[in-house]
Amino acid sequence: MTHPVNYFRKGFGLKSDVEGTLSADYTGQLVDLLQAREYTLQSGSVTVRLAREFGFCYGVERAVEYAYQTRAKFPDRTIYLAGEIIHNPHVNAKLRQMGIVFLQAGADGFDYSGVRPDDVVILPAFGVTISDFETLRALGCVMVDTTCGSVLNVWKRVESYARDGFTSLIHGKYYHEETRATASQVLKYEGGAYLVVRNMEQAHDACAFIEQRGMTRDAFLDKYRKQASTGFDPDVHLQRIGVANQTTMLARESLAIGEEVGQAMARQFGASHRASHFRTFDTICSATQDRQDAVNALLEEPLDVMLVIGGYNSSNTISLAALCAERVRTYHIADAACIDVAAGTIRHAASVGGLTTDETETAAWLAGDAPLLVGLTAGASTPNNKIGEAVARVFLTRGIDPAGLA
Repeated sequence: MTHPVNYFRKGFGLKSDVEGTLSADYTGQLVDLLQAREYTLQSGSVTVRLAREFGFCYGVERAVEYAYQTRAKFPDRTIYLAGEIIHNPHVNAKLRQMGIVFLQAGADGFDYSGVRPDDVVILPAFGVTISDFETLRALGCVMVDTTCGSVLNVWKRVESYARDGFTSLIHGKYYHEETRATASQVLKYEGGAYLVVRNMEQAHDACAFIEQRGMTRDAFLDKYRKQASTGFDPDVHLQRIGVANQTTMLARESLAIGEEVGQAMARQFGASHRASHFRTFDTICSATQDRQDAVNALLEEPLDVMLVIGGYNSSNTISLAALCAERVRTYHIADAACIDVAAGTIRHAASVGGLTTDETETAAWLAGDAPLLVGLTAGASTPNNKIGEAVARVFLTRGIDPAGLA
């Protein structure tokens, strides 16, 4: 795709101008202390251990920095953001305080009716659909593209599938911004098709159809019409399949889904058919994988409780919480403010089948005076200061002043 002259993807060379503000907004002293002390802090009856990979990844740092650079570059212009820059309420609140206007997505994409040619629109780390991009190009406004490089790699993969006549089977959430943007890439090619599956259960439905066991064409379309490309026909489009995924999904599930679909094709049509009609690649981003690996390593410790910090709509944070909940009592909190020190309560969501439930409140979550080992991690969109605040509140809940940890 040829980009317009008012399209920017590499910032504006203003990193030094904004790094002081970024540091003030997002640096956490307790996190620095944890890292200096082998990711462990202990005082009184409480020990906190932090996973060795956590919080902001490179793609998130880049997206947030570019948003700050954009405000510095265009101090007097109206700046819009297509959705949320990342899925973290604290970060998005900071951008609103800077006067950046958040556009809301509807069923047909974002409403750009108020955008003028001399305005600026920031594209989020998740990317936007081809339709959104073309609309902005036609408007002639300045575009600042913060799409994560790992997302772009998935786009290249599904484009290659569509170019070669393969349907893209995407492990992800069909309503998620990243998945919508990824799915749109297959439409660059005539006849391009996609199907989004949320989990192994939905992948099993695709396998059942491939193997002609128990699911009719009409039943399949009734169930998955919203998750498939316009005109999707399972009789046609499940013959040649390429598997990809939303970059922040649970890695082991993505790999298992690819293997399951491949086996279904081999059982139905034979190994040679699978070799020529099926492709799969692990497109989980390295930062997501690193954080999941670090959590698995931390879970080898005899933890009493696990705290996972990140937005409730953050897919990578949800995946971390799901991993932890399998092994230990786990609380997924959106922010440090979810921990009420005075009341001894915690507001949190739970992970059930890989989905996040509504927020609930648990009392006396750290009650007692017995020794306590608390594990902690954070999603790739959670800034260090919010992690540090949560650590402080863990100690305060047990009556320990975190100031004495330094």
